[in-house]
Amino acid sequence: MFAIPLSRSLAGETAELRPLEPWNAEEFLAHMDRGREYIGEYIGLADANTDLDQARAFLQSYADKQAADAGRIYGIWLEGTLVGGVLFRTFDAAQGVCEVGCWLEPAAVGRGLVTQAITLLIDWAVERRGIHRVEWVVSSGNSASIKVAERLGMTRDGVMRQAYSFRGTRHDLEVWSTLATEWRRRPVGH
Repeated sequence: MFAIPLSRSLAGETAELRPLEPWNAEEFLAHMDRGREYIGEYIGLADANTDLDQARAFLQSYADKQAADAGRIYGIWLEGTLVGGVLFRTFDAAQGVCEVGCWLEPAAVGRGLVTQAITLLIDWAVERRGIHRVEWVVSSGNSASIKVAERLGMTRDGVMRQAYSFRGTRHDLEVWSTLATEWRRRPVGH
């Protein structure tokens, strides 16, 4: 329905952000298959989408969240291929709080795509929807995701020790956030 161009990737490729919808399930599953090991290192997204029915149901769950104004999901396409995505995992306009998240397949890492896409999401949440607090929750071991939070100018609020069990291992979760007032006064280009 629409595509928002991202600045050219650091490698000069054309990239865009688009809604990721149930009809994209085959493309989404192919993307998960390409990046399953990398994507699944810290998050359960890859494990939860191993066949077409699961992929369709996952994307439908976000279509339902969007209809309820409780979440949204977008894909990142690089040179016409779905390579990752960003989302509002939770979205509570009444409380003014949301949580953003991301994932990428290995071929798209290091191009600045997630930082650009999340910036668009946070801009929209703060400026259009009046969100006061945007959260980023990440496994302490996921240094790439932590670097994105830092590039976005987020503040590390704290660590929830061993709060997340994934693939038989307990992980510490870090909570990062930005407040609307902080987001609006960040330096240009961030």
